[in-house]
Amino acid sequence: MSRPTGAGGSRLGGTPADRAGETATNGATTSGTADGTSRLPVRPYGDRALMVDLPGLDEVHALAAALRARRVQGVADVVPAARTVLVLLDDVATTADLGRVEGEVRAAWASVARRADGGTGVASHAGGPGGVTPGEDVGPGEAAVVEIPVVYDGEDLPDVAAWSGLSVAEVVARHTGREYVVAFGGFMPGFGYLSEVDPAIAAPRLATPRTRVPAGSVAIAGDLTAVYPRATPGGWRLLGRTDVELFDVDRDPPALLTAGTRVRFRAVERLDDDEPGAASEGDGIRVGGDGGDDGDGPVRGRDHLGVGVGVDADPDPDVAGAGVRARAGGLGRSLQDAPVHGSAGAAERTAPVGHDEPRGVEVLAPGLLTLIEDGGRPGWSAAGVGRSGAADRGGLRLVNRLLANDESAAVLEVTLGGLAVRFHERATFALAGAPAPATLDGTPVGMQALLRAQPGSVLRLGFPVRGARTYVGVRGGFAASAVLGSRSYDVLAELGPAPLRAGDLVAIGPRPSALPVVDLVPAGLVPSATSDVGVALEVRAGLRSDWFGGDAWAALLAGEFEVSNASNRVGLRLSGRTIHRRGGELPSEGLVPGAIQVPPDGNPVLFLRDHPVTGGYPVIAVVAADALDTAAQLRPGDNVSFRSARSAPSGP
Repeated sequence: MSRPTGAGGSRLGGTPADRAGETATNGATTSGTADGTSRLPVRPYGDRALMVDLPGLDEVHALAAALRARRVQGVADVVPAARTVLVLLDDVATTADLGRVEGEVRAAWASVARRADGGTGVASHAGGPGGVTPGEDVGPGEAAVVEIPVVYDGEDLPDVAAWSGLSVAEVVARHTGREYVVAFGGFMPGFGYLSEVDPAIAAPRLATPRTRVPAGSVAIAGDLTAVYPRATPGGWRLLGRTDVELFDVDRDPPALLTAGTRVRFRAVERLDDDEPGAASEGDGIRVGGDGGDDGDGPVRGRDHLGVGVGVDADPDPDVAGAGVRARAGGLGRSLQDAPVHGSAGAAERTAPVGHDEPRGVEVLAPGLLTLIEDGGRPGWSAAGVGRSGAADRGGLRLVNRLLANDESAAVLEVTLGGLAVRFHERATFALAGAPAPATLDGTPVGMQALLRAQPGSVLRLGFPVRGARTYVGVRGGFAASAVLGSRSYDVLAELGPAPLRAGDLVAIGPRPSALPVVDLVPAGLVPSATSDVGVALEVRAGLRSDWFGGDAWAALLAGEFEVSNASNRVGLRLSGRTIHRRGGELPSEGLVPGAIQVPPDGNPVLFLRDHPVTGGYPVIAVVAADALDTAAQLRPGDNVSFRSARSAPSGP
């Protein structure tokens, strides 16, 4: 495999003070005082996030680096995008916390302005959870550059040459002849949007996206260029290919290209992974390649809640969530090919029962979709990785509280029932979330109660009475291998322990020293999954009202919507009343769970826990934090309406 040269970094290419008075996204300005802090546009985005509008990428990268360096208490992540910085707070944030963090944001901006006035740059390097490790001060042009070797044999190269009126050699020279900066990430882990493509070769994306773009493809779309970390549908024009590994969970940082990193492409005759004399095939680019017949709409997978789709397939700023088809990883290995379940990894799938006596829980039938989930992996947005975690956080906390586990201990998330497991050791377990008929060795057992299994006991879950996701927890939690600090599987990123399948053995972790203090939670204290007649979710207005007509907000609140089959953990596609919005492209910006995006067709998409890090459709509203768990329990055919939230956000 070819190795890139250099290391990631970023610099401040212009000073905020020099740009005082410039208009930021949505008409806000960053001026007003010497350092611009009094009029810095900082606004609440839902209940537990702040959005900062800025004039451009230099300011975005500088503020994001300054915030991460401050390591603000209660901040879970910082998400830079095209012209915004999204500040995500933790799950216990309140209105008071939003105010406190806003003050920290303004203080960070003031420090950026002071450093810019002093003539120093701002460097950052993607690091671990909670933000990036602050880099040392460097002057303009001093940061190292990542150099990526490319074989320029892409099937769209002749078309780009024809579009630009240049020869193929001239297109290659233009593409390799300048330095790029990673503007932001978010399409998938390791995908970085590189800005400042030579206008002469800035051909638009394909009218019809391909059904498959091979991993390592080097492509352009207008003034952006990028490398695809793995195979995915996409509509960018393919110039060539590289074998550089863009994302590796065992590397620190895992993403090679993060916001602010400087990049150059270098033309080569062949890659280290190429066989001598071999033509481009397999995952390489072939002239006249995969074509594809997809339209501009969403790429659809199997239309059900567990493995369905829901996100358009093109890494463009104007694509909702800029995500790929949200499949369940083909029910196979995860992206990084890490050990799948427990400490023994893939070997546990075939461990003979009669040799070393198995322990833990054996999957007899996984049902539609059963995932291992915990509290998620906050802090990795710079690598294009979202938080993920249990879709219904309340269900996760409840089952773990019953078992005296840590509240984020790993559980099984079972979509629409059908799970059957055999216990190979004594275990205390509990069920929460969507109420489903359950039996232990043929005897009915209840929800929200402490239950005990003996070696050989078999637990079976039926189809939920209502709701979509039932949680199975064991005392000690499930001990799957952690990826980037979490045992959760992200269906959009295909990251984490893979979806369970028949024959898997899942280990049980060490029992906690604390003992359970209750053995049953009365049904009246359990949040209702969904009702038979639909639910009304509280929402707060989004930040891009200028993208919608005057009646759009009223239409959202007055309408009743139905959850479509093309829904899953990434989000819920809603059909019903159309929400009108203006045309054009919104620069990509960070997303939060509960964000309701409106694509050009006017049918809203309500994002859940596996949402993309960034997206390019305007958000009309954000579901209140207290209502997110209810949204996660909606299933195809359920009716949902929205009402304006009036109460202040509260903790879990």
